[in-house]
Amino acid sequence: MHKKHLKEIKKIYESGENIISYLKKTGAADSNSQEMIVISYDLQSGSYIQHEKEHGAQNKKRIGAIAKVISGLGVDYNSILEAGVGEATTLANVITKLKHKPEKIYGFDASWSRVRYAIEYAKSKDISPDLFMADLFNIPLADNSVDIVYTSHSIEPNGGREKEALKELMRVTNKYLILLEPAYELASGPARKRMEEHGYVKNLYKTAVSLGLNIIEHKLFEVCTNPLNPTGLMIIKKDSVNSPTLKQPFICPVTKQPLRLIRNSYFSVESLLAYPIIDKVPCLLEYNAVIATHYMDDFSII
Repeated sequence: MHKKHLKEIKKIYESGENIISYLKKTGAADSNSQEMIVISYDLQSGSYIQHEKEHGAQNKKRIGAIAKVISGLGVDYNSILEAGVGEATTLANVITKLKHKPEKIYGFDASWSRVRYAIEYAKSKDISPDLFMADLFNIPLADNSVDIVYTSHSIEPNGGREKEALKELMRVTNKYLILLEPAYELASGPARKRMEEHGYVKNLYKTAVSLGLNIIEHKLFEVCTNPLNPTGLMIIKKDSVNSPTLKQPFICPVTKQPLRLIRNSYFSVESLLAYPIIDKVPCLLEYNAVIATHYMDDFSII
């Protein structure tokens, strides 16, 4: 359990060492565990906003290209989700560039600190998305609840879990899934070697094909910020379900029952589990669940 040594790990991060490499050495693991990924990303919180400030022109080009892909789908949509939202430096800026602004905007990340930064960044752009903590492999959103779902290098560190990621993202998607992820299949030799060393995903396209998904486009993305980690664009179409936009699409990550926002916590009446909101951030990971069998009691009568 690396959580017991977070202060020590933070000092190592501040010294400039690669945290995932360090955690692999100390944990005797060959692949990137979810805990390693979350610790590494949480420690780096604030870096995306700083990068956006320092490389505005480069980011502007990438944002414009993503917005063009979404607008180019030529489909009506009421909702959009960025899975692995980081600090919302992509989501907030993409929304401002879209010709059609969706009614509902969602974004999640496994890192509390990232989401907290994201809330403030989105606010600075006059965007009010629903941002929350969640697991990419256990998204607390109902089936077919979001018209357009996209990722931007968020599946990246989960090498070997391509099938799990695709199935979960497609479950939530109602119309289109857009993946902007490492293009291993289209990359050069040195780029592939680097991806292998970092434990990045390598088989997204092949896995999507094996799952029988309707891939309408697969190519190198037009904007490349790192030749050793080229971005691939994959667009997957789903036969959409004609259902009204859900006012409360959130579900319990343990029981998959509906969640309701009650007294500043998300609560499932069916499962009797509550999920706290910590400093504006809804914590909707499975291990955030609090057993609260009397949550709906009237305590004022005591």
